[in-house]
Amino acid sequence: MTLTTARPDARTAEESATDAVASLADPWITIVWNDPVNLMTYVTYVFESYFGYPPKRARTLMLQVHREGRAVVSTGPRERMEVDVQAMHGFGLWATMQRSSEGDRA
Repeated sequence: MTLTTARPDARTAEESATDAVASLADPWITIVWNDPVNLMTYVTYVFESYFGYPPKRARTLMLQVHREGRAVVSTGPRERMEVDVQAMHGFGLWATMQRSSEGDRA
């Protein structure tokens, strides 16, 4: 009796590699949404203190939130974006996350 070893399908390995590359090339984003509660100066402060944005960049993002209703404030792996969304909630801001391929880019 001869034992044969199962050889992984080359196509499956190629698809796995493609999926890995796609997940690296397709990060997640954190979006902060406009709300009627928080002052613009406070939102700017949050962007500066939490994300470490310089004042000019923080103000630009805050104005985007104010004028367009939302702004992408961070990009990265899903786990990191989950942390950022929770942090924004901790500051009292309305934030969500999604795959960057679903529309917005940082």
